[in-house]
Amino acid sequence: MNTSFPTRIVSRRKFLGQLSAGMSALAAAPYIRAQGGAAPRKLGVALLGLGNYATKELGPALKLTKDCYLAGIVTGSPQKVPEWVKGYGFPEKNVWSYETMGRMAENKDIDIVYVVTPNGLHMRDAIAVAKAGKHVIIEKPMANTAAECDAILAACKAAKVKCGIGYRLHFDPYHKEMMRLAKEKDFGVLKKMTGDRGFHINNWRWRIDRKLAGGGPMMDIGIYINHAASMCAEGAAPAFVTAQHSPITKPDLFKDVEEGTRYKLEFANGAVCDAFTSYSHSADTFRAEGDKGWIHFKEKTFTYRGVKVDTSRGPLDFTPYVNQQALQMDDFARCVREGRESVVSGEVGRRDNVVIDAIYEAARTGKRVAVKV
Repeated sequence: MNTSFPTRIVSRRKFLGQLSAGMSALAAAPYIRAQGGAAPRKLGVALLGLGNYATKELGPALKLTKDCYLAGIVTGSPQKVPEWVKGYGFPEKNVWSYETMGRMAENKDIDIVYVVTPNGLHMRDAIAVAKAGKHVIIEKPMANTAAECDAILAACKAAKVKCGIGYRLHFDPYHKEMMRLAKEKDFGVLKKMTGDRGFHINNWRWRIDRKLAGGGPMMDIGIYINHAASMCAEGAAPAFVTAQHSPITKPDLFKDVEEGTRYKLEFANGAVCDAFTSYSHSADTFRAEGDKGWIHFKEKTFTYRGVKVDTSRGPLDFTPYVNQQALQMDDFARCVREGRESVVSGEVGRRDNVVIDAIYEAARTGKRVAVKV
């Protein structure tokens, strides 16, 4: 038995000390390298799309970041501009519409653009950002299809800019612990996984429009389960998938996209994840088991705060709360500054779109489909 494991699981003091030290070291590295020891400027971020996530999560997180700050916006809603300018203190010259955002190429305040528009617009917007010479973060999913991801990656490569995905959970301490467990095999190989995520949707405009959303709950919330399963597989994609869409119970809403999907992810090492996602039930759980133990996200698994996690050797309690989005954006800013690739790069986003493409094919054909990343 690994006698050091319980301390690592239940001691939040030790974890926070390690987290703080690690983050301090990461943050300090570019400062130490700066000429004469002077701290380099924070990188400027523009939010492209001012919907709920940008307004309630990303904007406030950018008031907490240490390596970047909100320097501008791109919006199709001019009535929102005064509140953002006043609330964040950037000049009005750093405001663009979707038609004029190419002009940000001339603006040195902006280093990074975070694309927060509907999925079906990600390819259009990310390519425009790359052509403007700005590094790009794209909210998940990266795009509607893997082919669209390829187009984005090609544009970023041609423009020599970095591409990252808004996978904030890579910076959440609970999910980081799950990835550590997978890597260090504290519970053995995590071969049995289950995931369930859903909520009751009403008429959330673009989320039930195939052109804008790319699909239904699989694109929106099922992707979290798929990504968590790959975390447990040390970054690997499943080798095969099977899937079946749920019966439509609300035809007035689900005219264009699926209502739910029950599916299985099979990994090359023999691991299996049984999953369900839908817009007609409430759930937010994930569990992974090895031959030596298990980790169970009981509730709020993939949300921004309030997660509850048990393990076979004790509960996890990483308090105080950390802002996932702030950590995510600061890490990307350091990647840009240091010339390294993000752990949640565009290639990782593409991987998850390939998996979703395969799930939709499996549901359509009724066949077991190989995942070709």
